[in-house]
Amino acid sequence: MNLPNSSRARILKLLRGLRSETIPCFSALSSLIAPALETRGLRFHEIHHDTSKMVDAAAAAYELYGWQSATLPTNLIVEAEALGAVIDFRADMPEAMWPLVAEPLFASPSDVLVPRGDFARRGSIPLICDALRQLKQRVGNDIVVGAWIAGPFTLANYVVAFDTLLPEVKQAPNEVARALDLFTEALISVANAYQDAGADFITIHEMGGSPGVVGPRAFGELILPRIQRIVRAVSAPTILSVCGNTNQAMELLAQAGANALHVEHTNDLARSREILGRDVLLFGNLDPVKVIAQGDAEKIRAAVERAANAGVDAVMPGCDLYLQTPAENLRALIEATHQLLKN
Repeated sequence: MNLPNSSRARILKLLRGLRSETIPCFSALSSLIAPALETRGLRFHEIHHDTSKMVDAAAAAYELYGWQSATLPTNLIVEAEALGAVIDFRADMPEAMWPLVAEPLFASPSDVLVPRGDFARRGSIPLICDALRQLKQRVGNDIVVGAWIAGPFTLANYVVAFDTLLPEVKQAPNEVARALDLFTEALISVANAYQDAGADFITIHEMGGSPGVVGPRAFGELILPRIQRIVRAVSAPTILSVCGNTNQAMELLAQAGANALHVEHTNDLARSREILGRDVLLFGNLDPVKVIAQGDAEKIRAAVERAANAGVDAVMPGCDLYLQTPAENLRALIEATHQLLKN
């Protein structure tokens, strides 16, 4: 299925702040679903270290259903693995499940060390860059190709013992700041490598460090300055993706300087738009589980219309697509957006 080149062009223009009369539907994060992988003969736990399988998996939602974006990598623990963390790829699970960090690398923020040298040459990052190049050649004339990185505090959540990380946000903020600085420089290296490999946009997925999770004060003092540093260091359009209800912190999020903000389904989109005004692009925020995966076509259509009426600039799942999303539901989401654009 080929979308007109104007679909890609419109999204690229939107990411640069040029709105049109249409509202696209694409994803800043993963668009992998198990039915698409099964159609391609792929097993989820096997795709993370095989370039050709990564490309097949990332391209599937577009080639099978007409989705308007393709993104890599295939999981959010890439940077943790590159730091040396042991990863459980859940190969023994009966259905597709996200990989997990088996155990923390560091007992506390004061223990954090990042190996010297070009961080983007570590772990599976070079393979992902190769996959991005191939993905861009395969589908990049028709749709946008994006890449996503963990936010600095989300990376800390993966590799620092959780029972010490959160208390030290209050008790030892200077040590937390030092660790986040190290992670930020590593993430900048990865983001620029993905950009050089052809990514049209970079999503910073600050899942664990959003103001809806750690609170506005901790976000503003410890996390926001590091996200700003990443945004300044990347010349491609950036999307800041956060979890939790962030309605009380939209002005803080806007200060990150990203080209767009992506919020999850717990946000009141209309309120988010009211706070932001029209100067900031707002993406979101369909519930990926209860609406997209478990809803029917009518429920999906109604959610798309609510998002559009609330002033969203791009209809998106509020987070990654749920891996067990039925193929017919993804088709229903795409069709609902097409119908919306025709009205």
